Amino acid sequence: MPESSIEPAGGSRRGFLGAAGLAVASAAVAADDAPTTTPASAPAVAPGGVHVAGSDEIPAALVGCGGRGAGAIVDAFDARGGRVKLTAMADVFPERIASVKRSLEEQFRDRLDVPDERTFIGFDAYQQAIDSLPAGGIVILTTPPAFRAAHFKHAIERGVHVFMEKPVSIDGPSTKRIIELAGQASAKRLKVAVGLMCRHCDRRRELLERLRAGEAGDLIAFRGYRSHTPGHNLDLAPGPEDMSELMWQVKRFHNFLWASGGVFSDYCIHHIDEVCMMKGAWPKIADAVGGRHFKGKISDQNFDVYAVEYTFDDGVKFFYECRQMNNCRQHFGVYGQGSKGAFTISTSGHSPAKPTIFKSQRMAKDNILWAAEQPEPNPYRREWDHFVAAIVADEPYNEAVRGAEASLVTAMGRFSAHVGRPVTFQEMLDCPEDLTAGVEFLTMESAAPIVADEQGRYPVPNPGRSRFELRGDA
Repeated sequence: MPESSIEPAGGSRRGFLGAAGLAVASAAVAADDAPTTTPASAPAVAPGGVHVAGSDEIPAALVGCGGRGAGAIVDAFDARGGRVKLTAMADVFPERIASVKRSLEEQFRDRLDVPDERTFIGFDAYQQAIDSLPAGGIVILTTPPAFRAAHFKHAIERGVHVFMEKPVSIDGPSTKRIIELAGQASAKRLKVAVGLMCRHCDRRRELLERLRAGEAGDLIAFRGYRSHTPGHNLDLAPGPEDMSELMWQVKRFHNFLWASGGVFSDYCIHHIDEVCMMKGAWPKIADAVGGRHFKGKISDQNFDVYAVEYTFDDGVKFFYECRQMNNCRQHFGVYGQGSKGAFTISTSGHSPAKPTIFKSQRMAKDNILWAAEQPEPNPYRREWDHFVAAIVADEPYNEAVRGAEASLVTAMGRFSAHVGRPVTFQEMLDCPEDLTAGVEFLTMESAAPIVADEQGRYPVPNPGRSRFELRGDA
């Protein structure tokens, strides 16, 4: 990947929305195959599909206008060179488009060109937004993960570059779809970025080089924690009072496995991916436990606590726990142990990471061998620096396979806890349970993929009772 430096900045992809007062959930848009004609209103591009004719700008469409979508477009605006310009927006919730557009206009008016005719509403809106782009434009896919493969497929067909938020898949079938599509994207020389920004963090990269040089010795173990107050409402009560069941589930996508893979897949993938980055491998097996403690009027499909033991091919273990409960100890970070000393990969948040190597296993300020220089460049911006640079230089750039494999490894931990048995990487990839089957055919009038029973209860995983999370097969 191209290397460059940027001004250090803090915050996450959601930070812009926090300041602007926008919703944190991104909406889904998915539907059938689209027409192949490009609307007359689409900006034109020069031959080669890199720059808009007569300028250095790259037109972009935002598909999914929740918190992550708005944060991603701001990161795109701030990418080195200032080339990205927003020209289309799509969502199933019109109020989200209006909210994001209003906030962006206040701060980035010169980076917006989104007239009403290029704002699209509905489950087929992604097609219209992508079709409004010229070949060589960028589509930013920040809907719930269930729709990622369908949107990715259409973008490839239309010849546009893709930035897609993590996770890009939530089970074996959706992972296979992304991997197959990745090959098609490369064959068309399209650039594909996945929002696993830890891989683009300058300080984490320096830590990786130091570990490879043996400064911590042989890597013998890893551990990680994401335990904090829930980032979403655990109680679904009173339910979908003013919208359809489908729209309700899209709005509350973290609560439903089909839409997001649940909180574990969505929240924990960064930690799991950065450990695998340091290890230089994916684990071969996950063995997990989990449980439900919180009981609301309408409970969702998540466990409140997950604890996973990942094992790599050489026997090295990675222990990871996630707890989403109120009034409990909060702990956020990932760490490792080498034969010479312990090390911190990241702590207190995704940015700044504050990597550190210690002289021994005692992790204390008076025992530091090396600490990453502060402040740190913002990795959310760095990934856009690398992505845009590859587009401009027309260099090979495709993170889809790695993003799909990171998503699968995360899903292994969730799946193992939900079924109550260990699962290997290959077993997870080959698992026939397809949580996102048929989402590409959803319309505003469709029934929801899952329904509550007469008591208003949704199906939940029952460890030990089935080989699958929700299918119910013995």
